[in-house]
Amino acid sequence: MANYSIKTVPENYKMTAFGVTLEDFNDWAGNAAKTAAKKAEITENGKLAELLALSDGQEYQINYSVNGKAWRGFGVMGEFDLEGAVVLDFLAGDYLVVPGTGADKDRLADEITGKVFGGLLQQITDYKYVGPGNATFVKAAETGEYYGEMWLRVKKIAG
Repeated sequence: MANYSIKTVPENYKMTAFGVTLEDFNDWAGNAAKTAAKKAEITENGKLAELLALSDGQEYQINYSVNGKAWRGFGVMGEFDLEGAVVLDFLAGDYLVVPGTGADKDRLADEITGKVFGGLLQQITDYKYVGPGNATFVKAAETGEYYGEMWLRVKKIAG
């Protein structure tokens, strides 16, 4: 079984991000293209750098349910007022924390996401993912590779 831990977040928190609505959750290629286009846009126009400068500088890839639709974006921890950005509420509670390492900074968040939703959640029988979102960060590791974690709010299953 994959490596994971359960950590308790004692207080609600907010994240601010730029992103896109995913109309068809099963359109993997289309969603990847929309997400990549949004990342390129906010990188080129400086919006992501502006958001990072307001925060602690750690970028997150965020998946969330906005108005009942799947949404994916890039943002930071905290609440900031920037044109075009959305502020997302994350709730206190238990979080499934899934780590990963890799050589490619730009692919690691997607690799961890694939591991989690591609089977790990089904293997964990004492907790259930309850959302409304999840966030993954990637940073340089001392080994020269990259280290990342995905955080997903979960609820312990009674029994």
